[in-house]
Amino acid sequence: MEKIIYLDNAATTRTAPEVLDAMIPYFTEKYGNPSTVYSIGSQNKDVITKQREIIAEALGAQSNEIYFTAGGSESDNWVLKATADAYAGKGNHIITTKIEHHAILHSCEYLEKKGIEVTYVGVDENGVVDLEELKAAIRPTTILISVMFANNEIGTIQPIREIGEIAHEHGILFHTDAVQAFGQVPINVDEYHIDMLSASGHKFNGPKGIGFAYIRKGVKIRSFIHGGAQERKRRAGTENVPGIVGIGTAAARAMRTMKERTDKEIELRDYLIERVMNEIPYTKLNGHREKRLPNNANFCFRFVEGESLLIMLDMKGICGSSGSACTSGSLDPSHVLLAIGLPHEIAHGSLRLTLGEDTTKEDIDYVVDCLKKIVADLRAMSPLYEDFVRKQNR
Repeated sequence: MEKIIYLDNAATTRTAPEVLDAMIPYFTEKYGNPSTVYSIGSQNKDVITKQREIIAEALGAQSNEIYFTAGGSESDNWVLKATADAYAGKGNHIITTKIEHHAILHSCEYLEKKGIEVTYVGVDENGVVDLEELKAAIRPTTILISVMFANNEIGTIQPIREIGEIAHEHGILFHTDAVQAFGQVPINVDEYHIDMLSASGHKFNGPKGIGFAYIRKGVKIRSFIHGGAQERKRRAGTENVPGIVGIGTAAARAMRTMKERTDKEIELRDYLIERVMNEIPYTKLNGHREKRLPNNANFCFRFVEGESLLIMLDMKGICGSSGSACTSGSLDPSHVLLAIGLPHEIAHGSLRLTLGEDTTKEDIDYVVDCLKKIVADLRAMSPLYEDFVRKQNR
């Protein structure tokens, strides 16, 4: 295998060389603990502050509203569980959607066992949240609305500004999981009425194991990890200085390159979609055609099983996904695809391809050419497809 064509950037991205270069000194030379008084450690406090300012600027936030975590899943868990705890005196009801990442859904399941009531709002066939259903779900006891900015599987971008307005009109806190969106689309927390936001460094060419939570000043949210005074007493533990430098460098890079990078991704994404839809019959594009992440294309191929498709693509040097990397070991169809109304037998044949800044038109052509043959070969082995074709030809 001469070349790997990596089209699973929604799962993780390659750490950019400039990000790695920025991190290395904090492993080898500037390795001091920021909580110490001597210079090799205390100087790192200023370094952390600088990265906080970079991320805050990207969101139109204040630097003291940025808290570093171990990633998007921790940020999601923290926001939901700590909000439920801090606002228990006001209410016990949370609204989210049926297509959230499992970091949100499983946190909600945990909270339901603790007495929190959760409403899971539906979406339309494109994966867009039903705003009327969301409004109707609001109760006097509702303390939080949590809706992801863009879906990690089908790429649909939600009407975040409108959701934020609805939340604030009713005096409800609004959180968005922006793990897929940060670095891909512009986000301003004031314009979108966002009170809390989650993001993860490895989704925008930063390192794994580092993320952040934006928590608007004035929001009562309690510590998630106890033990020390780090992160203004809200997240104990010695700071991951190399990771923080990495995520700050990656955030600055993502903002600097966003326009040129996403314009290219959109052009290639649309080229990919057009070729697949025009050249492979009985295929469905999942997610909104226009209101989607710049690099996301998600398809369902009838009469094809997704796992076999991925294995055969891998044999051709192509990396894709059948959905979220967090559930790729599951044999169950995607909860997102079921939520948009797909039957089990079609949802099982899903393929998510997410482009990166290094993806080329030649890569797309190779992938589509391989995909056409693989789908045809898999269908040739399917008795269901054989029956379908026989009925079509009657």
